[in-house]
Order: sequence, then structure tokens, then C-alpha cells
Amino acid sequence: MMVKMFPEQTNWYKGNLHSHTTDSDGTLTPEEAVKAYREHGYSFLCLSDHNVFSDYREKYNREDFLILPGTEIAAVLFDEKDGYVKMHHMNGILGTEAMQKAAEDGLFSHMERIEPIVAYGSWDGRKVTEQMAENLRRHGCFITYNHPIWSRVEPHEFELDGVYHSLEIYNYNTVNESGTGYNITYWDEMLRKGMHVNADATDDNHNGDFPDNFGGYVVIAAESLTHDHIIEALLAGRYYSVGGLDGPSISQIKIDGNEVTVSCSPVERVNVIAGGYVGAGKTVLAETEKTITEAHVTLSGTETYIRVECVDQYGRTAWSNPYYFKREKKAE
Repeated sequence: MMVKMFPEQTNWYKGNLHSHTTDSDGTLTPEEAVKAYREHGYSFLCLSDHNVFSDYREKYNREDFLILPGTEIAAVLFDEKDGYVKMHHMNGILGTEAMQKAAEDGLFSHMERIEPIVAYGSWDGRKVTEQMAENLRRHGCFITYNHPIWSRVEPHEFELDGVYHSLEIYNYNTVNESGTGYNITYWDEMLRKGMHVNADATDDNHNGDFPDNFGGYVVIAAESLTHDHIIEALLAGRYYSVGGLDGPSISQIKIDGNEVTVSCSPVERVNVIAGGYVGAGKTVLAETEKTITEAHVTLSGTETYIRVECVDQYGRTAWSNPYYFKREKKAE
């Protein structure tokens, strides 16, 4: 049976899930940020300011633009001699209506502060991750885990199955700040362990001393531009993530048995990354000085998951979410 990762008849909406304003340490006011993203063709924006939940829907929502209420909460491990040793950052984005109704602790209110967790000397980083995610879940939030490379955390502290919905695999701000914005290896490590987690690319824009706008975003396939339809698509993984200004697009991924077909904008290469044996997966390369808009890959039939990367000549990349195979175990 053929599986299509995106609906044939759908609408596509571009958005940023991670941004900062003068409500925390950004330099743009919320109004300036909304104006900038709307003018650059974005359909939605989460103003995820540090340790404060904001909900500007009433002020900035329009028929063609949505605010996703949210926050970025933090936990830090501090050493008196060396300062910040490592930290966890997570985004909590207001969930669907069903998630809101199921929130045990109610919903965060506009401009409500969420105090960071501060530890000195040592901590149980894994337990702190679970504690932070549970707090966001109990307040009805869709949860992302942000920029682990930049945060200096170790895999055992955040590689957890079913605790958060999405791992931030590309962060445009930290790419340009310190070259620490690519987190794809951690994602594959989780997927190879059998964990199910989607991924996202973001700006994490602060609008400071270097460019950090419009270079990390998601493109969502949804029925319409409503809060529930956007969050439902995020939960279901019906979107792709992009790293790089005006990066590639993915229009469809078809899986028919062991045959994978990828349709995309003109790119230099298509990588089908796979879980399984050593060497699993395949890259389809365009001929020299040419591009491809469709790639066909035949799998071995032993892969546990696949995900797709479409990479253009400038290294700008579009990442799909994973497709998981239900393989029958061989009899002993």
C-alpha cells in the first residue's frame, strides 16, 4: 500500500516556532516582530520569550496570520567558578483545544512568568528534563526541546521517548552566533534507539548583533490556517523543516513497499536517511551543474525508519519528519 506523507489536497503554511522580543532579551517589540514576519510571507509565529508566556492572538491574529501563544522555559546548571555549565531550554506552545481542556494545571495566562530551575554544582539532568516537560504538558502545551549542542547537555539528559513532541534540529541564531545550531546527529541517535520524535527548524531570533531572522522555519500541510489545524499538523508530523534563507521545499514523499519517491524544488542532492544496518539509506545526486526535482530510492526492506533531506547547491536543507516501518520480526 502506498503511503503519502502529505495530503494531496492541502494548504501550505510557513512559520517560526521560536522567537524573542523585548518581552525578554530580544530587540524587536512584539509588534515589530509580527510586522517583519508577515512582510516576509510567514503565516504564523510563536513569540516564545524566556520564562514568560505571551498570548497576543487578540492583538495580532488576522485571517492570513496567526500568533501561536508560547514561552521558552529554562533550567540551568551553575558553577560558582565557571558560571553556566549547561542548560535545558524548552518551548511550550499552546496546544489544541482538546489539549487545553485536558490541562491538569489550567492554562498559562498572558505575561505569566515561569521561574527557571537553577541547580548548583551538579544535577540529575534527565530528571530535570522530565520535570520541565511535565510542567508544560500539565498546562496544555505542545513541547519542543531546543538547541542541545549550544546548551552543552549530554545525550542521556534529554534523549527521552514520549516526553516532548519535537527536537529542534536547526537553530539559525546559534548557527550564526557560534556554529552550534545543527542537532541532527542527536535526532538520528534517538530514532535509531526506537524513539519516536519529530524535528523542527527555527530562527530563535533576538535581532541583536548578527542576522538571525528568516533562516529557520517549518512549512506545515494543513486544512486551513487555524490554531487547531496548525497544532494538529505539528503533532502528526505533517510538515517539513528548513535551514537557510529561502531554502528548498518538499512537495511530497511517497513510500510504496520498498520504493521511495521524493518530489521537491530543484536541489543538488536528496538524502534518504534510514535506520537499520550499517550503510542503510541512499543519496541521489544531480549531475554536475544540474539539479533534480524528483528522486527514487529502493530500500532493502530491513529499514526501521526513513527521513528525507533535500539539499541545494548552497547547503540549504529541507528535512522531512520520519516515517516508521512496522517490520514483522522473523521467527526464531
